[in-house]
Amino acid sequence: MFLEGRLDTSTSPQLKEEVENCPEDIKRLTLDFEKVAYVSSAGLRVLLFAHKRISAGNGRMTVRGLGEEVREVFAITGFLDILNVED
Repeated sequence: MFLEGRLDTSTSPQLKEEVENCPEDIKRLTLDFEKVAYVSSAGLRVLLFAHKRISAGNGRMTVRGLGEEVREVFAITGFLDILNVED
């Protein structure tokens, strides 16, 4: 799944809906953040929701392509340790 722009209060509900529409037995979800410039706390909540949903079915969610600012947000909030992050 390719994301673009900002993952914030106005855009995170769309990502949540996409994740909710994924099959319950999905085994792998990769989110490409190469074109994401900003992530708010609302966006982080949706990422945590997605991670828990995929993990509950013994799947694996991976986030890749983090820019410097988004990586810093992930580091400060501990999401680098929670999520599977690829460079």
